[in-house]
Amino acid sequence: MPQFARSLNVSQGFNFRKDKQAAVGFVTEMTVGGVALKADQETVLDPANPSAALSGGVVGVLGHYLWELGTTDAMYLSAQVSTENKMQLSAALLGDMTDMSVTFSYVVYEYDPIEKKYFLSNKGEKLEGILEKNGDSLNLTVADDESTEVQSPKNFTLQMGIKPQTKEQTIEMATGFQKNVAKKWGITAGS
Repeated sequence: MPQFARSLNVSQGFNFRKDKQAAVGFVTEMTVGGVALKADQETVLDPANPSAALSGGVVGVLGHYLWELGTTDAMYLSAQVSTENKMQLSAALLGDMTDMSVTFSYVVYEYDPIEKKYFLSNKGEKLEGILEKNGDSLNLTVADDESTEVQSPKNFTLQMGIKPQTKEQTIEMATGFQKNVAKKWGITAGS
């Protein structure tokens, strides 16, 4: 079965260099259980236009992304988030978190060696999901210790699994520059 799985270069995400062609990704917005995370990493460069920062900043720089492409399959994200976002999520996890909803947007960029430019290989905007559970535990963790992959700014690893809400949503994908395909995530269910 095909899947979209990427190990993304966190260092390239934080410190973009034009002479490297590593795949990068970003969480551009996210609300988990009613806690809105801030897009507080504001100087991350846009791989498609490296002379400018990504508009609106990012919540986190992706390290890993996995989706097995099924309409009801979970998406698995690992991202480096700021100290403030880490504290917000840790407080929610330690508290009485009962809202399992997740709203998020993300982008993944890869380099097209034929066109010699970056392209959006995977993009989801304002997706609505719920936290995946493994038995009685939520598939949501945030590291207590800061990451050593990139030392500045301080960042912490967030890992989560997200299942789609009961509504059809669109994920935009591409295999190269202007080689696009759309996939569905979630199934609309009647009441």
